[in-house]
Amino acid sequence: MAARCRILLVDDEADNRRVYGDVLEAEGYAVKRASNGKEAFEAALESAPDLVLSDVSMPGGDGLTLLAKLRADKRTARVPVVLMSGVHRGAEDQADGLDRGADDYLPKPVTPALIRAKIAAVLRRYGAPEELGEQLKAQGLVIDVAARTVKVGGKRVALTRKEFDLLTTFLRKPGRVLSAPYLLETVWGYDPADYSDPHTIGVHVSTLRRKIGAKIAERIVAVPGLGYRFDA
Repeated sequence: MAARCRILLVDDEADNRRVYGDVLEAEGYAVKRASNGKEAFEAALESAPDLVLSDVSMPGGDGLTLLAKLRADKRTARVPVVLMSGVHRGAEDQADGLDRGADDYLPKPVTPALIRAKIAAVLRRYGAPEELGEQLKAQGLVIDVAARTVKVGGKRVALTRKEFDLLTTFLRKPGRVLSAPYLLETVWGYDPADYSDPHTIGVHVSTLRRKIGAKIAERIVAVPGLGYRFDA
């Protein structure tokens, strides 16, 4: 997959563009570089990338502004975005970036191994397996994977990115118990060795259940000590 994927790398520091770009190109990605958010947005409109890897703090258009513009434009709304920042307040900044629609948030300095793993994880989440076709269906629930839309009983349901990814993951593996480490890696892109708190999953499952209605919610079954199972 890497050889077909185009990464738009955005960083105001030339050394970072070179180092991170070299890491990604070594993995087989086609990398286009931009030095600020304004330049990056213009590049994304010219040719939509498969993923944007952007620094947050940049003169001439920061990463959060770029993220907002990408999400607001229908041509780039579904492009996954991974943010990086060397000036951060830890978890608060990461939560802010994720809440605004980022697919992951990496504090600098970022090691080459972590960049490779995170980019691969996000791209895996956006790659719909062949067996899915364009839609997933269960009990009046219809998910359009390509459009990233969800309908229950014909009515549109607004989900966050993580809620959408979590729900599609359940429907892709009906009847199977999905462990907390598996879900954290597949949906959030976390390395289970570094982060394994199931509370993150529980919070999202709770809000997801409320949004999709009782009929479908009851099919998302918590398996104590193991994880979750979707009963189709």
